Amino acid sequence: MKQQEQQLWVLLLLLFLSLLLGKGYSGKPEVVKIGSIFSFNSAIGKVAKIAIEEAVKDVNSNPNILTGTKFSVSMQNSNCSGFMGMVEALRFMEKDIVGIIGPQCSVVAHMISHMANELRVPLLSFAVTDPVMSPLQFPYFIRTTQSDLYQMDAIASIVDFYGWKEVIAVFVDDDFGRNGVAALNDKLASRRLRITYKAGLHPDTAVNKNEIMNMLIKIMLLQPRIIVIHVYSELGFAVFKEAKYLGMMGNGYVWIATDWLSTTLDSSSPLPSERLDTIQGVLVLRPHTPDSSLKREFFKRWRKDSGSSLALNTYALYAYDSVMLLARALDKFFKDGGNISFSNHSMLNTLGKSGNLNLEAMTVFDSGETLLKAILTTHMVGLSGQLQFTQERSRTRPAYDIINVAGTGVRQIGYWSNHSGLSTVSPESFYTKGRPNMSVGGTSSPKLRHVIWPGETFTKPRGWVFSNNGKELRIGVPRRVSYKEFVSQIRGTENLFKGFCIDVFTAAVNLLPYAVPFKFVPYGDGKENPSYTHMIEMITSGNFDGVVGDIAIVTNRTKIVDFTQPYAASGLVVVAPFKKLNSGAWAFLRPFNRLMWAVTGCCFLFVGIVVWILEHRTNDEFRGPPKRQCVTILWFSFSTMFFAHRENTVSTLGRLVLIIWLFVVLIINSSYTASLTSILTVQQLSSPIKGIESLRERDDKIGFQVGSFAESYLRNELNISESRLVPLGTPDAYAKALKDGPNKGGVAAIVDERPYVELFLSSNCAYRIVGQEFTKSGWGFAFPRDSPLAIDLSTAILELAENGDLQRIHDKWLMKNACTLENAELESDRLHLKSFWGLFLICGVACIFALLLYFIQILRQLYKKPNDDAIARDQQQSHDSSSIRSTRLQRFLSLMDEKEDVSKSVSKKRKIDGSVNDTSGSTRSRGFDRERSFNSVNPLD
Repeated sequence: MKQQEQQLWVLLLLLFLSLLLGKGYSGKPEVVKIGSIFSFNSAIGKVAKIAIEEAVKDVNSNPNILTGTKFSVSMQNSNCSGFMGMVEALRFMEKDIVGIIGPQCSVVAHMISHMANELRVPLLSFAVTDPVMSPLQFPYFIRTTQSDLYQMDAIASIVDFYGWKEVIAVFVDDDFGRNGVAALNDKLASRRLRITYKAGLHPDTAVNKNEIMNMLIKIMLLQPRIIVIHVYSELGFAVFKEAKYLGMMGNGYVWIATDWLSTTLDSSSPLPSERLDTIQGVLVLRPHTPDSSLKREFFKRWRKDSGSSLALNTYALYAYDSVMLLARALDKFFKDGGNISFSNHSMLNTLGKSGNLNLEAMTVFDSGETLLKAILTTHMVGLSGQLQFTQERSRTRPAYDIINVAGTGVRQIGYWSNHSGLSTVSPESFYTKGRPNMSVGGTSSPKLRHVIWPGETFTKPRGWVFSNNGKELRIGVPRRVSYKEFVSQIRGTENLFKGFCIDVFTAAVNLLPYAVPFKFVPYGDGKENPSYTHMIEMITSGNFDGVVGDIAIVTNRTKIVDFTQPYAASGLVVVAPFKKLNSGAWAFLRPFNRLMWAVTGCCFLFVGIVVWILEHRTNDEFRGPPKRQCVTILWFSFSTMFFAHRENTVSTLGRLVLIIWLFVVLIINSSYTASLTSILTVQQLSSPIKGIESLRERDDKIGFQVGSFAESYLRNELNISESRLVPLGTPDAYAKALKDGPNKGGVAAIVDERPYVELFLSSNCAYRIVGQEFTKSGWGFAFPRDSPLAIDLSTAILELAENGDLQRIHDKWLMKNACTLENAELESDRLHLKSFWGLFLICGVACIFALLLYFIQILRQLYKKPNDDAIARDQQQSHDSSSIRSTRLQRFLSLMDEKEDVSKSVSKKRKIDGSVNDTSGSTRSRGFDRERSFNSVNPLD
């Protein structure tokens, strides 16, 4: 008993000593100290100061929060300076604070978050939107506002919604600006959009007018006209002022400002007219806060307390909610038994003793991690809406208002949220209904309302123009030496071209709603057709701004450039020489190939044998001496070809086989007649090459056009040896190589694109296209990736096709009249087995099925009624197995050959007929006479 009392006293003594040595308090304190650090003179700081003070008052006056404990807040001005923010934070750490409301600026947040990690003091920032502030690196940093990651996603959605492809980013060159633009770049890239140019501005408060002017002049010389501006308020208005002076706030431009502008518009309403004039038509994002009774009541208090000198903005609501969140988390912390205590940092004690920095005064909040968990798990509905955090410590349900500056104020054109995307309906309506229907033809409302763009126009800007630096587009054009109907350089000129492709491009450019300054640049030496693949690669290297000509759209080219809508159909075909076939004495054999003749003949014999087997026991016409029976089989088999067979079939199975076979014969006869008629009446063309497959199987030379993609296709896709490929440059070379043939140094066939082949065959009637077109592609104009000109020209090409101009241009250059009567493609006239194998299969299955049933009947009779002689022989013979098998086979063959006895069936028929009424006597007598006459006939064995 005494030992237990001693242990208890020891524990009490240790507890007392720990309280003396530490600076903590047991139980619930009377006052809880918190800090707040932000920029007092900024648009956000001015309202945040009032909001924080009001929140502290509400906490201290609310008996349901921190009962018996008061909040005490200390505010420090960081002026958005990293150095001053660090100094003020150090002052806080000497006062044993349990949390900090702030900071406001990203540069300060990066500095003091490291200190918060070491001293375990939570930071509740109501204004830092920098997406780089990761909870993994800064676990004690809590963002009660919305991350720029979502704001940039909203901007990317707007750009994508209007169909723009490129933007220019103007940003303040610090952590806030750089990290925000990096997030914008990622969000645009996920939609195949991009930032063409990034213009960073110095973050100093002293605005450099010359720096802004130089930056804007550079932007004017670029093609994109979509400008996203992500800066601080004073710097942003300075940019708009100079842009107004340079005429960049007029037609054709689009300005999208982040929430810095909406914060200023809300806080300084109404905005001075000189500033309002510079931002007409600008799209602005504002953090969305849902309407609620709490919010409306707070607005009333605000107008009453602050008067008309300072308006409320969204960040004031975030600041108020940050204080309330910390108070509720502390209340939960205390209710769970938490205590506020501080201890010295061991490393700071060592550093403090070596100098006069007094670092040992900074203490570690012992229960900081517990309070941090309480903050993250506290759910509340505040002035800014529902306040709770995801696993990444971002606010749930991020959303933005999209507003448009017009006239003397702003108008809301829609919303964005990560749940519903762009919409004209408030995001709150979707949280209970689910995601809106974004499919084509859906019933969802329009994504955004009409916008008044810069220049006071409702017409959506195109989003880009040709660069205003006097530079013409360099359009590469191949210098062809063959098929000049498509593209050819005008003799005696440097940059003038003519042809089908040139006329199509010129007509399409003339349909564009804007002028396109360009000049043609020839490519090639003029001695042979240039490599089109190399010419396409000149676009990626920047030597050409586009390529116009007979450019085939193939896979490897689409990986590096963008093509317009195809203006001409194309594809690879095989051209080969042919010979005319005369009818001849043996023309009647040509409708079928050898295999078809062989299979057909075998089928005739097979069906004849099957019918003979099925009819032999019951039909006298299929009985008799062996010679007679063989003649009957042959006669019956081939007479069915003309439906001239005389023999009747009496068995059910025989009739089944015969009716199916006659149907097959009908189809074969009809096909043979049609093919023979064509052979005898129509001039026939023949070629040993039937298409690309037969060409691959041969070892002959194959010709292709110099510069065409046909060479790489034959070599890489069809695995044809390069030694078999022969480059040909002109139509005359085509004709000579085909005429000479592979035995005289020529080629067996030529593989080329259909438009060239059709032009070649219009004047060379000795050759034809054999087989089918084995690739499908088209011709288009090539431009750099994501070029808006490719999209606009595609629309123009479609318009040319719809109004008939494209066909008229085609007829002008490519309509030829030669060989028009003989331009049909070569195809074989012979009928092959593959066209009839289904019929033969049906007939074969029917024959086998009939034989199977027939043999089953024979076997049943064999085992059911053995004859007496066979039984006697079985008894005489011993158990010799070979004799038994021989006997059974003889019995089976004799049973198949013997005439089936029909007398019993006749007697049965007589008995049935005898029971019939006497009125049918005469008819019955005639029937008996016929039966007696039938039975009197001796069957032939």
